[in-house]
Amino acid sequence: MTALRIEQDGPLRRINLARPDRRNAFDAELIRELTEAFADAGDSRVVLLAGDGESFCAGADVDWQRSAIDLSFDQNVEDALRLYRMLDAIDSCAAPVVGRVQGYALGGGSGLVCCTDVAVASPDAVFGFSEVKLGIIPAVISPFVLPRIGTAAARRFFLTGERFDAETALRIGLVHELAENLDDAVERVVGELLSAGPAATRAAKQLIRDRPSGEEAARLAARLRTSPEGQEGLRAFLDKRPAAWRSASSS
Repeated sequence: MTALRIEQDGPLRRINLARPDRRNAFDAELIRELTEAFADAGDSRVVLLAGDGESFCAGADVDWQRSAIDLSFDQNVEDALRLYRMLDAIDSCAAPVVGRVQGYALGGGSGLVCCTDVAVASPDAVFGFSEVKLGIIPAVISPFVLPRIGTAAARRFFLTGERFDAETALRIGLVHELAENLDDAVERVVGELLSAGPAATRAAKQLIRDRPSGEEAARLAARLRTSPEGQEGLRAFLDKRPAAWRSASSS
């Protein structure tokens, strides 16, 4: 049985964690399937990552953790690398990734949220980097969490392992928006993304990762301005008409 549900809805790809009976907690199969699902976004203009049932992702599955107790050091390294590769595949997905977060997003689940470009959460969602409570640390997720929430927040929540509410998650930048009606809020965010130039959106995401400066940034700006999409967008703005990709966004 697959651990994911993947649906293509025109330019929108929906990827749902489909282990609601385990609160969508990670195990080896879910990690493998998520890595493969995000390896290539194809022509998708937006990827929506969500979890079935009452929770987004409650971290590591208990049975998976139990099986790791007897692993050797080298086996533990490989196990951790598989988790890292999954997170990196989501973080580096060419298309923008929107996270729909409800219920629990604990440990690796909070790490997963940090790999999305836009995270919308329910006001009653619960977060936490609880690894220290188990005598371990959030090392594998830290390359994705630290740029998201910063050192100040990490110095509290990595060390205490305490759970925190959605308002706190919003304040520290873990999520971008809280919404009573998650579906409406997510639909609005997806609509905003689909109204932007497809190539420009991907280039903007890469810009954030690369952080170019000086002449490199100028050349990048010029390349986008002189591209067919850039020319169409500028002309559409001056002509006060929708750009070509906007009429195609629902196809």
